[in-house]
Amino acid sequence: MPGILIRDIPEKLYNQLKKRARDNNRSLQQELKIILTEAVSHNTEKGIKIAASIRKELEAKKVHFSDSAELISEDRKR
Repeated sequence: MPGILIRDIPEKLYNQLKKRARDNNRSLQQELKIILTEAVSHNTEKGIKIAASIRKELEAKKVHFSDSAELISEDRKR
């Protein structure tokens, strides 16, 4: 199995990763494998489909939310 070497990791990041691994009762290597696996398996299309499904449910219930772009525009005009 191939290996990866990452050099010059900031000490703060290294300590955060070690703490995360310890909190999850894993070795640092195990924790990093999980982080990398989750990062590359992120499926944007699936997220978009879930969001569309939620939007449909809310529309069926007649729930209305304002457009945040409009609110931001109004706020900037003040």
